[in-house]
Amino acid sequence: MADFKKTDSYDQDIKNENYLPEADDYDQGLGVVLPQSLVNLSEEELAAINKRVTRKIDWLIMPAMVILYILNYLDRQNIASARLAGLTEDLNLTVVQYQTCISVLFAGYIAFQVPSNMIVAKIKYPALYICIACALWGIVSAGTGLVQNYSHLVVCRCILGIVEAVFFPGAIYFLSCWYTRGQFAFRCAVLYSGSQIGNAFGGLLAIAILKMDGLAGLEGWRWLFILEGLVTVVLGLACILVLPNTPATAKRLSQVERDALIYRLEAEKGAKDNSDQIGVGRALWMAIVDVKTWLMCGILFFTYVAAAVTNFFPSVVGTLGYSRNITYCLTAPPYLICVVCIMLNGMHSDKTGDRYWHVVLPLGVTMIANVIAVSTLSTAGRYVAMCLMPASFYSSAIVTLSWISGSASGSAVKRACVLSLINALCNTPNIWTSYLYKNAPRYLVAFSVNLAASVVAICFATAALFYLKKENAKIERGDDLGSSGPTPQQIAGGFKYPL
Repeated sequence: MADFKKTDSYDQDIKNENYLPEADDYDQGLGVVLPQSLVNLSEEELAAINKRVTRKIDWLIMPAMVILYILNYLDRQNIASARLAGLTEDLNLTVVQYQTCISVLFAGYIAFQVPSNMIVAKIKYPALYICIACALWGIVSAGTGLVQNYSHLVVCRCILGIVEAVFFPGAIYFLSCWYTRGQFAFRCAVLYSGSQIGNAFGGLLAIAILKMDGLAGLEGWRWLFILEGLVTVVLGLACILVLPNTPATAKRLSQVERDALIYRLEAEKGAKDNSDQIGVGRALWMAIVDVKTWLMCGILFFTYVAAAVTNFFPSVVGTLGYSRNITYCLTAPPYLICVVCIMLNGMHSDKTGDRYWHVVLPLGVTMIANVIAVSTLSTAGRYVAMCLMPASFYSSAIVTLSWISGSASGSAVKRACVLSLINALCNTPNIWTSYLYKNAPRYLVAFSVNLAASVVAICFATAALFYLKKENAKIERGDDLGSSGPTPQQIAGGFKYPL
C-alpha cells in the first residue's frame, strides 16, 4: 500500500490525467474507498477506463460550454459593434451615457455572482440552471433591440448583467467538479476560447447582420441585438439536452466509468466532499478569511484592469482610421491569436504543473504591448499592440483561474464561494475603467493605467508564490494551518498547493 504522505512521485502523478490511486490508498480512514466495480480491475484496465472517461467528458461538456461562452460574450459585447453602426446617434447618447451603459451591466454582473454560485454548489442540476440562465439573457439581449432611449438601454443592460452573472463563475465551478487540478488549466483555456471566438467573429457577424438595416423599418444595430439574442435562446435550451449535471448522474457514462470518475475526483481531494454538511454562510466566511483568496484576487483584479480594453476594442481599433467594415475585420485576428496562445499556455501549464511563470510571463508581454500603445500612434505599432494585448492578459488569466481553483482547499461549496467572490470583485474594473477610454486616439490615461496594473498583478503573483511555498513547508513539517488550510484527509493524501 502506498504512503501518500511520503511518496515523491505523487506530485507528478497528480498532473497526469490518467492518475488513479491504488485500491488501498484511501481505505484507511480517509473517507474514500475504491468502488466495488473497480476492485478486480488491473492497473492497465483502470488506466484505460480513466483515459476513456476523460475523453468522453471532454466531448460531453467542453463543446457545449464553449458555445455558451461564445453566446455570453456576443450578447455582452455586441453593444460595441452597435455603437459603430449608429446606436449612439439613433438614441442620442452622449459619450458618458454610452460609457454608463457599458459599466451598468457589470453592476448587476458583480452583485449576483456570489449568491448565484452558492446556488450552483448546492443544487442537483447545475447544468440546467446555467442553460436556463443562458436562454434568459438571450431574451434580454433580443429585447435590447427594441429600446427607444437611454433609460430603456440602461435597464436592459443592468438586467443582462444580472442574468449573465450565472455563467462564468458557475462554469468554472462546474468544470472543477469534473476535472482534476492537473487537467484544469487546459480545460479552462478551452472554455475561455469561447469568449475570444465570440470577440473574433462578433465583428464579422455584425457585418452580415447590419446589412439588414432598414428591414421591417428597423435599424441594423437593432437586428444585431434581436438575432443574436434569439440564437442564444435556442442554443441555450438545446444545451439542456446535452450537458450532464453531475458525475454521479451522467447518463452517457457507464456505471464503471462513473465510479472511476467520482473516485478519481474524491481521491485527489483525499476525502468525499462534505458540502452538504457546510452551510453557504460558513463557506463564504471561510473564503473571506483565507489569505489565499485575497492574494489570488489581487492577481486577477489587476489583470482584468488591463483586460478592460476589450470593452472598447472596436473603438480603439477604429482609431487606426479604416472604414467600419475594415475595422470589424481588423478586430478578429488579435482574438484568433489569443485563442492559440491561451490554449498553448494552459496546456503547457498543466503539463509542467507550473502556475506562477505561466501567469507572470504573459503579463510581461502585456506590459510591452501597453508601452507600445502609449508610445506611438503609427498604424503598424498600434495594431501590433492590439494583437499582443488579448493574447497576453487572457493567457495569464486562464492560468490564474486554475491556480485559484487548485489552491481553494476544503469543500466544494467553499471553492464555489472563492471562485465567485474573486470573479465578482475582479470584474469591478469594468465599471470604472470604461471612463478612462476618452481623448481618442491616444487613450494615454487608459493605456498608462493598463501598464501599471500589469506590474501590480505580477507583484501579487510573486507574493502568492512565496506565501504558498511557506504554506507547503508548514504542511511538510506537520504544522497546523487552521481552517484556511487543507483538511487532515487532504494532507494525508499528499495535498500541496500548486506553484
